Amino acid sequence: MPRRNIIEKRVPNPDPIFNSQLVQRFVNRMMQRGKKSVAQKAFYEALDLVKERTKQQDPLDIFNRAVRNVTPLLEVKARRVGGSTYQVPIEVKQSRGVALAAQWLIANSRKRPGRTFAERLSGELLDASNGAGASVRKKDETHKMAEANKAFAHYRY
Repeated sequence: MPRRNIIEKRVPNPDPIFNSQLVQRFVNRMMQRGKKSVAQKAFYEALDLVKERTKQQDPLDIFNRAVRNVTPLLEVKARRVGGSTYQVPIEVKQSRGVALAAQWLIANSRKRPGRTFAERLSGELLDASNGAGASVRKKDETHKMAEANKAFAHYRY
């Protein structure tokens, strides 16, 4: 990390089908072992399944709503003061919130029962867009933890 210069945030190119940077960031997060084409195929299959299940709604709107519903506003960070460690609630920046949302959606999709990853991801996206599912529960747990440790907010750095 440089001491003087500010590091510029690298912005990924938008994805080829929806022309969305959010979709590209999500696919990059899904990717394992550098296999981007496999991740893209699974993501687009999941959106096709979402389109089949919801009939008239745009799958990209459902994806955006799911990410918005899972994005946390607060999180806790461990802060050592004296000899004890406190869980200090801090506000989450937009980019980190979206990254956490993508991480939780993908992790909970992998845990779901189902045949293919596309089926599991589509189920998790539909649940998250409706305000249900494991990813939304994770966001609520994070907010509850921050609310419970509100007394330590003065240790924020």
